[in-house]
Amino acid sequence: MTGYTMLRNGGVGNGGQTCMLRWSNRIRLTWLSFTLFIILVFFPLIAHYYLTTLDEADEAGKRIFGPRAGNELCEVKHVLDLCRIRESVSEELLQLEAKRQELNSEIAKLNLKIEACKKSIENAKQDLLQLKNVISQTEHSYKELMAQNQPKLSLPIRLLPEKDDAGLPPPKVTRGCRLHNCFDYSRCPLTSGFPVYVYDSDQFAFGSYLDPLVKQAFQATVRANVYVTENAAIACLYVVLVGEMQEPVVVRPADLEKQLYSLPHWRTDGHNHVIINLSRKSDTQNLLYNVSTGRAMVAQSTFYAAQYRPGFDLVVSPLVHAMSEPNFMEIPPQVPVKRKYLFTFQGEKIESLRSSLQEARSFEEEMEGDPPADYDDRIIATLKAVQDSKLDQVLVEFTCKNQPKPSLPTEWALCGEREDRLELLKLSTFALIITPGDPHLVISSGCATRLFEALEVGAVPVVLGQQVQLPYHGMLEWNEAALVVPKPRVTEVHFLLRSLSDSDLLAMRRQGRFLWETYFSTADSIFNTVLAMIRTRIQIPAAPIREEVAAEIPHRSGKAAGTDPNMADNGDLDLGPVETEPPYASPKYLRNFTLTVTDCYRSWNSAPGPFHLFPHTPFDPVLPSEAKFLGSGTGFRPIGGGAGGSGKEFQAALGGNVQREQFTVVMLTYEREEVLMNSLERLNGLPYLNKVVVVWNSPKLPSEDLLWPDIGVPIMVVRTEKNSLNNRFLPWNEIETEAILSIDDDAHLRHDEIMFGFRVWREARDRIVGFPGRYHAWDIPHQSWLYNSNYSCELSMVLTGAAFFHKVRKCWVDSFTVDMALAWPHFMLCSHLLSFSGFQVTSRWTFRCPGCPQALSHDDSHFHERHKCINFFVKVYGYMPLLYTQFRVDSVLFKTRLPHDKTKCFKFI
Repeated sequence: MTGYTMLRNGGVGNGGQTCMLRWSNRIRLTWLSFTLFIILVFFPLIAHYYLTTLDEADEAGKRIFGPRAGNELCEVKHVLDLCRIRESVSEELLQLEAKRQELNSEIAKLNLKIEACKKSIENAKQDLLQLKNVISQTEHSYKELMAQNQPKLSLPIRLLPEKDDAGLPPPKVTRGCRLHNCFDYSRCPLTSGFPVYVYDSDQFAFGSYLDPLVKQAFQATVRANVYVTENAAIACLYVVLVGEMQEPVVVRPADLEKQLYSLPHWRTDGHNHVIINLSRKSDTQNLLYNVSTGRAMVAQSTFYAAQYRPGFDLVVSPLVHAMSEPNFMEIPPQVPVKRKYLFTFQGEKIESLRSSLQEARSFEEEMEGDPPADYDDRIIATLKAVQDSKLDQVLVEFTCKNQPKPSLPTEWALCGEREDRLELLKLSTFALIITPGDPHLVISSGCATRLFEALEVGAVPVVLGQQVQLPYHGMLEWNEAALVVPKPRVTEVHFLLRSLSDSDLLAMRRQGRFLWETYFSTADSIFNTVLAMIRTRIQIPAAPIREEVAAEIPHRSGKAAGTDPNMADNGDLDLGPVETEPPYASPKYLRNFTLTVTDCYRSWNSAPGPFHLFPHTPFDPVLPSEAKFLGSGTGFRPIGGGAGGSGKEFQAALGGNVQREQFTVVMLTYEREEVLMNSLERLNGLPYLNKVVVVWNSPKLPSEDLLWPDIGVPIMVVRTEKNSLNNRFLPWNEIETEAILSIDDDAHLRHDEIMFGFRVWREARDRIVGFPGRYHAWDIPHQSWLYNSNYSCELSMVLTGAAFFHKVRKCWVDSFTVDMALAWPHFMLCSHLLSFSGFQVTSRWTFRCPGCPQALSHDDSHFHERHKCINFFVKVYGYMPLLYTQFRVDSVLFKTRLPHDKTKCFKFI
């Protein structure tokens, strides 16, 4: 303490103690720095060395810090994890190295194969080039042989005679006019298209006397006719309307004859002219009686034998419905077959035959032979005896309750008003028509009116008198719709009528209804029938069916279409060859100018059947001349057919008896772009597909940024004028194939099903061949028809939402030429006209695509509308035209997938 105090106080020895302290502090800092240096440098080095040599040391003496246990340092958790990771990585590296070596070996092998394939491709290219050369040489040789054996024919040069050149020597007598000596064929070449020039009646004196209703109806039908031309210089036929005249106008025969001869294109004798006298009343004047018509044809409802020229003049139906369409809702049904009365007749004879023969006529000297006996008294006695016998309920009245209608001598005058007569005929199974007693009266307006009214309401006409010429005779088979009985057989009429079976009676009633609708009912049907009769007589083909001009909607394409696994699920089936060449159209129709001759009898005289179709005019043959397409049964050799029963060759070709062809898909859609795109993509890779026509029913155009799929064939989007399901049936001009697959945008069909349907349609080209079937059933509680979509082994309808049909040769083409038929269901129209049902193919029980939006058929009102629709058209047709069928086409060569609860249905294979 004292020393310390001394030091602080600066006592003796203060300088030596201070030096010692400073030296001690320096030594202490140096040691501390050295110690820290050793700790910071050597210890990490030692630790690193130890850790790196820990696993490599085999003996305990090699370790730096002496002997230790082998797993002492690895007992630390994170060290163990590091060890495991290191081992795993090392093992994976070894495996990857082994795989790399294997891949290198495989790459070397594949390179060798690629080189071999390249050599094979080069060899195949050489072989293909040689085959192309051989094919080209063969085609050239074939063309040379065809040119040698079948020289190419050119259309003849059309000859137009001079304006004043009659062209034919005059016949010896006017009554001797026939086509060969009174018709100038040089004005009607086969390639002319049958141009018809119609005089404007208002420009001539007799035009002011015409009945206004007749004139208006005639002018309306002329404006809509496809054959009418305004160029008189090229016309084949000239038409002039001279009647019916207004009452009480009476035109003298000399004045009318003078006016006819003054027509600008009459050419002295009126050759190639048709004088039409339409009658609206039973007492229409015979204007052309005692008028020299020269070489002009006459078409009217009243003819005397002295003025009628068989095979030249035309007996036409009276124009009952002038400016109004028939009310089909008021027409009675065709069933039941038997009605209240077996037969009825009402009429009064104004003048007897004997008194009429005593009158002087200008053509009396032309009559030959004695007048026949008057059978009217015998007819009256016989019919009254049948009525009094009470064997059947009949109604015959030979005296009118009111004033009878005016009529010709010896003709039975009509009684009462038209409405009263129709009400009686609705209760009649048969309608008696007693022809005039004058044998020189070939046909009268009164008889034609009775025939018109009987056909209209479904009373089968029974004509007493064989001398009468019924309207359009020679072209229509009247024995299929009426009974023509000679007057001497009047005592056998009752027996004859009772002997007819119900099936025969119903067939005659149906045929009569068909004839009335097609040839009698309107001014259009009468005028078209007159032109068709003349055109068929001179063997000129019919005008082509008018194609609908497609207004294309521009769209962008380029989106690669994917492959639907359901579409590609064809197993080992080869659905057809891969189409590597551009789409090709159906062959041109090669029977343009011979069809009218070869098929004339069949198309005129057959009952409604598979070949009895009328594209434009009532007597157009099965296919029009310029319809461009080849129908079945034309005698063509089977180009590209199969090789027989071998399955491989069968799958690789279409086979059958018709040449190789493609089909067009017509798809109906309305503002469902996503559904539409999916449906189009499902068509990718479909064999024999020519193109796809998308009928865009919406007024709103597709989205501008919509990218359409590329399916390997053209896709054309067509804009329609209105939203209608019937747009699928329009004959679009862009359709170049006979076969059409009509399909909804939400229909889901496999490729094998489509191909099988196409094969079936080629075997039945007049049928609707489709997939979804429906049937109709009678609802007993409500006494009406029901539309049923339940699964059944029997069907009566094939819906057109997924069906094949013919573009031209189909039963509903004519439905677009008459207003009434625009809304007709096409399966009912086909059954009505053709009397057979469609074909259902494959065993698919549902064809709607999964995941698509709700369809119209899911709405409850859908079936109610279908019920009403069926009952409405049953009323229009007069009977139920649908036919049940148990026929369904399946193939053992295609997939048959039947639900287990449907295996009880019989399959027709």
